[in-house]
Amino acid sequence: MDPKNKAKLMINKLSSKDQNFTAQLKALTSWDQSSNEEINSTVKTIIGDVIKNGDQSVLDYTQKFDSVYAGSISELVISKERLKESFDNLDEEQKTALSLAADRIRSYHQKQIQESWSYTEEDGTVLGQKIIPLERAGLYVPGGKAAYPSSVLMNAIPAKVAGVKELVMVVPTPKGIINELVLAAAYVAEVDLVFTIGGAQAIAALAYGTETVPKVDKIVGPGNIYVASAKRHVFGQVGIDMIAGPSEILIICDGSTNPDWIAMDLFSQAEHDEDAQAILLCPDKDFISQVEESIKKLLPSMDRAEIIRSSLKNRGALILTKDIAEAIQISNSIAPEHLELSVEDPEGIVDQIKHAGAIFMGQYSSEALGDYCAGTNHVLPTSSTARFSSPLGVYDFTKRSSIIMVSKDGANKLGKTASTLAYGEGLQAHALSALYRTDKE
Repeated sequence: MDPKNKAKLMINKLSSKDQNFTAQLKALTSWDQSSNEEINSTVKTIIGDVIKNGDQSVLDYTQKFDSVYAGSISELVISKERLKESFDNLDEEQKTALSLAADRIRSYHQKQIQESWSYTEEDGTVLGQKIIPLERAGLYVPGGKAAYPSSVLMNAIPAKVAGVKELVMVVPTPKGIINELVLAAAYVAEVDLVFTIGGAQAIAALAYGTETVPKVDKIVGPGNIYVASAKRHVFGQVGIDMIAGPSEILIICDGSTNPDWIAMDLFSQAEHDEDAQAILLCPDKDFISQVEESIKKLLPSMDRAEIIRSSLKNRGALILTKDIAEAIQISNSIAPEHLELSVEDPEGIVDQIKHAGAIFMGQYSSEALGDYCAGTNHVLPTSSTARFSSPLGVYDFTKRSSIIMVSKDGANKLGKTASTLAYGEGLQAHALSALYRTDKE
């Protein structure tokens, strides 16, 4: 491509008819999630220090990275009264928005509650499954100026709906900057304990416990690359939600939607950061040109215009497809985090969607509504992991135990079957353990 044209490029334009389209698409959507070795080394050192020195290492790293000085971790605890104060001090519009979003998220996730179950066989043997909520979960929330109260709601509310007994939130306050809306969200979401600590040291404290920070069973919530790396390292010691990549949106449009709407939907993900991805799949060449013009028209007015520009130029695309069926095929190969079906009949094609974190159906279902207040969870699988992963939900904060209560008649029948299989595997004690409970012949 001519360097002059490259400089003017707003967003990549591809066609499925191009001879090298598959390679172009792969290059555009691929994301290297390999960890930086220097970051890995730093994170491992921090985790090791927290394991060894507990509270003191957390305090030292909080001072080093956040310029926050405290004599003890107890000084970095936000009381429930302080959380309520943050909520009470919001203006009425913010209070209403936060409460309404929380109510909708809570209502949606209550539908996900699973009940324990069992059944009894003819001989009296009982089999079943017991659903048990986690006892304690940890929630990481980015802090400072770039803070996200919506993340508090999306991560905390499913945990509370699941029945988690204690939810511990950590949120850094670099240079002492406290985001009142984040604390208000913690109040609305009924978070139990809040520490103003962050980074890999906060993840280590949650995973292993310190003198003051309780050890949790699972850690959820977004963070920077150090937080993501720390979550990867402590997995196994505790559960984690996922290792998230850059945010993604893919829009399938039949050309019937206002092009300004589509442009702004693409912006809504591109503004996250330069690595975010925004893609449009459409069989209407003229409509793609209209969207391109909307991008040029609307971009200068955006607060985060340079971030959007970089994201669209590096990882965004307007892709001309043969038809909607081909667009669906391409979408399924990408397995996007957010998928908008901006078509006149979304219900007619949704069954053909095989891989997507969240599916926004119809022209009025902007992805932004899912981020905040539709009720569904905005913690979604990225980087094609929607092929095998699901949105965060109540089920992520529960575990399942199998129930087996074998009757005398059942032991007699099953013991013989089990012993046959056990002897076949060369495990004599297994076989005899089962046979001891059978009738002697």
